[in-house]
Amino acid sequence: MQYFYDVLLLLLLLGLFGYTHSLLASLKVKEFIRQQFGKAIAFYRLFYNLFSLISLYLIWEYAPHPSLQIYKLNSPFDYLVLIPQFLSLIGIIWCFRYFSVKEFLGLSQIERFLNKEFSDDELDEKMFFRIDGPYKYSRHPIYFFSIVFLIFRAEMDLFYLTMLIAFIIYFYIGSVYEEMRLLKIFGKDYEEYQKKVPRIFPRVFTKS
Repeated sequence: MQYFYDVLLLLLLLGLFGYTHSLLASLKVKEFIRQQFGKAIAFYRLFYNLFSLISLYLIWEYAPHPSLQIYKLNSPFDYLVLIPQFLSLIGIIWCFRYFSVKEFLGLSQIERFLNKEFSDDELDEKMFFRIDGPYKYSRHPIYFFSIVFLIFRAEMDLFYLTMLIAFIIYFYIGSVYEEMRLLKIFGKDYEEYQKKVPRIFPRVFTKS
């Protein structure tokens, strides 16, 4: 019964994280911040990333850790799972080639602000419509490669399994809200892109 309560509390904390993370990423919140602080919203992306990292760390460190073991792979299978993990890391690095890491982290925005080059039309980042590289196969390739990396694991306990399921659900729900913003920004072009490219899993894995 203790495992049940531990998993329930962990899911509640992760659900709260997911809700807060999505809320702070919404256009309404960003527009409100811009109205209140003007171009100082250039610092928002960095704050958002730091807040997310700290929140996740606190959950990982202080949330219940139900230690019930699900499985533990023996040699050589414990080494074989490193292959898809390594390939997924390569995939994530591949994705990095198609967007600005400094923009993603929030550093480019601060640089533009300090150089008095931050536009009044910007919120917390410059948005780009990417349809090349990994984005030809998945609308959210980083989510896909992250899921692959997280799934393949030599040892699984109830804590990690709960985190894994929660993150997969969040990746999907997060992608829905993210695409609502992208549709507002890019309109018909992004709508057409949605029809041609799967949301997360490439067509070799799914037909939708």
